[in-house]
Amino acid sequence: MSRRPIVAAMVILLIVLTASTARAHKPSDAYLTLETSRARVAVRWDIAIRDLDDALHLDGNADGHVTWGEVVERKPDVIEYATSRLSIRGDGQPCPLVLEDTSRLLATVRHSDGAYLALAMRAECGASPRVLDVGYRLLFDIDPLHRGLVRLVTPKGQRTFIFTPNANEQRFELGTNEQATSFFVAVKDGMRHIGEGVDHLLFLLALLLPAVLVRSSAGSPKWLAVTGWRPAVFDVLRIVTAFTIAHSLTLSLAALDIVRLPSRVVESAIALSVVIAALNNLVPVLKSDRWIAAFSLGLLHGFGFSAVLVDLGLPKTQLVGVLFGFNVGVEIGQAAVVAVFLPLAYAARRFPTYRRVALTGGSIAITALATVWLMERAFDIRIFPGLGA
Repeated sequence: MSRRPIVAAMVILLIVLTASTARAHKPSDAYLTLETSRARVAVRWDIAIRDLDDALHLDGNADGHVTWGEVVERKPDVIEYATSRLSIRGDGQPCPLVLEDTSRLLATVRHSDGAYLALAMRAECGASPRVLDVGYRLLFDIDPLHRGLVRLVTPKGQRTFIFTPNANEQRFELGTNEQATSFFVAVKDGMRHIGEGVDHLLFLLALLLPAVLVRSSAGSPKWLAVTGWRPAVFDVLRIVTAFTIAHSLTLSLAALDIVRLPSRVVESAIALSVVIAALNNLVPVLKSDRWIAAFSLGLLHGFGFSAVLVDLGLPKTQLVGVLFGFNVGVEIGQAAVVAVFLPLAYAARRFPTYRRVALTGGSIAITALATVWLMERAFDIRIFPGLGA
């Protein structure tokens, strides 16, 4: 078999993965609660003030801080911007959004990553709907990593869903078993989180790149191809299993509110873990087996995963099922990455181009990107505005 197609496939895969990280910052989240009661849907929408500033430039004096006075001054713009990006239909018919008392409409609340503006509205449907269609378009035009975290409350229970640019419309069949539905939705969200959580994806890639290689001697930066398929597979299994156990542990602790860490600390630490994992491919900074490193660093990523679930406010009885479903989805996503990457890497492992371009070049690119994320997250700055922070 010709070497060129294999090497070309590896290079293309690396380009796609690293290019997709151009905006791999702390995801922008908004929290939308919909509570149905006959023909009315109560709406509570928490939107990060920093995101509203990105969209509407609320910082009038450009001092880098948005004050409450600046928010109130732009209240009509905030309301128009938000309401134009949310649509609700009951049984195919529009349910117009009605603002609550505008004198008390705006309020600030705190989530794990900062101050949010809480909007209170209601959607008036003509009759009690059996099917609810929700369209969500907030911030997608300026931030493709934005997520709308939704909690639907019905007389039958609660359900969660995550809106993304590729999933901005959702149909809810009311009156179904919400708990069972939430489990399968959580599985999909876990899979999507791996596909769209590019910092987690690159962390996994940094650990997988040397799986088909072995250092020529202890502490030496020189890599040699593994002699067979089994050592590469076992190495990947150890890494993925260690990472899975670690992130599952801290994800559960954080989501169940047993252990909580500040969002900036967690996201900065995740960026640092990506730097360490990629740098270790260039210089052996981690002396122990890589599965131990995967476990240690995976503990941090569990806290990052929990940010998707913690602020949704689900009851703990339902949260356990959602946690399990989300974990299942994450593992399916990771298995898909391994299934695509490992055969290509194994086929290309003997080629010098793999070590020079994929391992060395890819690790340098990942290290550089993750260093930018670390600086932006730790110091709340934007080194490259086009990359996001």
